Amino acid sequence: MTRLSRENKANASSARNRKVAKQAAARPARRPRRSGDAPYHHGALHEALLTAAERVLEREGLAGLTLRAVAREAGVSHAAPTHHFGDLTGLLSELAAIGFRQFNDAMRTAVAGGATITEKAMARAKAYIAYAQAHPGMYSLMFRTERLDMARPSLHEAAGAAFAGLAGAVGESRHEHIEERKLSLDQAAAIVRAWSLVHGFTTLLLDDRLADVLKRLPEGTTAEALLDAMLRSGGRPPAN
Repeated sequence: MTRLSRENKANASSARNRKVAKQAAARPARRPRRSGDAPYHHGALHEALLTAAERVLEREGLAGLTLRAVAREAGVSHAAPTHHFGDLTGLLSELAAIGFRQFNDAMRTAVAGGATITEKAMARAKAYIAYAQAHPGMYSLMFRTERLDMARPSLHEAAGAAFAGLAGAVGESRHEHIEERKLSLDQAAAIVRAWSLVHGFTTLLLDDRLADVLKRLPEGTTAEALLDAMLRSGGRPPAN
């Protein structure tokens, strides 16, 4: 091989090396995988995103729950949540459906140990409040209808099951069957009265608005004791 041909070959190789290096530098750097990260298949990623979303929700509140925040929490690309849920409303709706299913399970577990209607009602109310205290972010999301797509099948089914459970409990206390899809005005009033009592108490408790009331009661009186008193007096007729 002549000296000229050797120089041409060396120059060509050097040019190729520079081109490869330039292309590599132009590519965005990959996010380093965290130690706990693992590759996901499609179904696992869907669940991993929802798990990540719940962590973000409970840690940062609804204002901090964005698609990008969820992707970062799950350690995946920013496009992944959009691919699985469409938009933020889709993600929030699927997350709220999980909340309602957890909530419904807590209700069923609570009433299973009740021997009487009164015991079951008390257990149901306490489980309602306990769930809200344990999952304040999720509980708040479940009742933020303006942020949810209530027609989404999973959410529609889970929320409907929660209402059916409430209607069934009220019907049992009234010794009648209540068909939740077709209520009388009296039945609806009884359902909303029971719901309002427990939901209102829960909201006041979570917002720390009962602290002043509890300070006015005998020392050692707890929020649970106050709830018990409310529930036990709830069926009494007003005094004349």
